[in-house]
Amino acid sequence: MQKVTIAGGGVLGTQIAFMNAYNGNDTTIWLRSEGSIARMKPKIKWVQDAVIADLEAARRNPALVPAGFKTDEPFDADQAIEKAEEAFKAIKITLDLDEAAKDADVLIEAVSEDPQDKIEFYNRLRPSLKEKTLLLTNSSSMLPSIFAKYTGDPARYLAMHFVNHIWKENLVEIMSQPETSKEAFEQAVAYAHSIGMDPVELHKEKAGYLLNSMLIPFLLAAQDLYVTETASLEDIDKAWKKGTGAPRGPFEILDIVGLPTARNINHQFVNIPDEAAPFHYKLIEKQLDKMIANGETFYGKKK
Repeated sequence: MQKVTIAGGGVLGTQIAFMNAYNGNDTTIWLRSEGSIARMKPKIKWVQDAVIADLEAARRNPALVPAGFKTDEPFDADQAIEKAEEAFKAIKITLDLDEAAKDADVLIEAVSEDPQDKIEFYNRLRPSLKEKTLLLTNSSSMLPSIFAKYTGDPARYLAMHFVNHIWKENLVEIMSQPETSKEAFEQAVAYAHSIGMDPVELHKEKAGYLLNSMLIPFLLAAQDLYVTETASLEDIDKAWKKGTGAPRGPFEILDIVGLPTARNINHQFVNIPDEAAPFHYKLIEKQLDKMIANGETFYGKKK
């Protein structure tokens, strides 16, 4: 698993590429167009700045070593920074999908969260996909079984969902679909470990995986308390943090997730009849729409 291609250069695609290059993999990002390259450049610059800043902090305080950089060897900040800088330089960019898929041991699909975009990508990829290639989707909201038939090799296709800031929040959720082979699943788990990730395994499909299956109801419950004027967002966050010892409250998490994403998640439930709905989805949507229109976050204006 040494030649890796990431299809898509978004927020997570660039992070996945970095962790592969840092761990010695021959890493390529495939993009659709020259415009995609231009849009990717600030994203990869942001990742580089954030990674180097975290490694600089770990140099000053070894307790702050990001989880993705922890190994059995003693941490050497200078060496890690030099290695990270070289990794960013080593990432290849191509617009040629045939070239990107050629001899790839792992190909990670990280294109936009739109089913038609993904189907179009798999149809385009299928003639170039090699029998040995482990094909993974980083989709956070769609089940891999939806797309398995378009890949041409469902037995080697499954989901590997990375969370944001993967060099320090190094959780990855690995989820099979009904046609995934045991061998492919085991290879995916081993591959995750090889790039500094800490995998959790799902042996059946579940919308939302593990993390979002727990996180989304939690965030909706907090918003429901707020829009029904039960308590202030500060007190809701305080109740959660003081009561559980968590470092962040739900509204601090929502500001990180982004209100447009929160709105899109909530919108999936607004048509549930009021008498059957566990939360006040319409009120939540009204609140989020207003804040998004005003460029607000829960704890202030967007920078």
